[in-house]
Amino acid sequence: MNIKEKLQEQISQNNILIYMKGTPYEPRCGFSAKTVQVLIECEAEFSYVDVLANEDVRATLPSVSDWPTFPQVFVGGELIGGADIVAELYESGELLKLINSVKSD
Repeated sequence: MNIKEKLQEQISQNNILIYMKGTPYEPRCGFSAKTVQVLIECEAEFSYVDVLANEDVRATLPSVSDWPTFPQVFVGGELIGGADIVAELYESGELLKLINSVKSD
């Protein structure tokens, strides 16, 4: 399996996935920290990939998602966006609706 296939599999197999710098417990950039905090406030159960520890992911994901920066948040297999878009969706209440739409019972 090549890296693009691996990324597509990760995205499709996780209801909520964030590709970020660092981990949710130790974010290594402010944008990743802000995004994780918003997901936590929405009580989202999410998976993550540390792009700093996975250079092949960091180099390849922007061409798969057509999004150049990190973090990148996927909900239900679809790219939602980065820190600013996630924050805007949170403020409007749309993020919680998206998260609730993919919650497993």
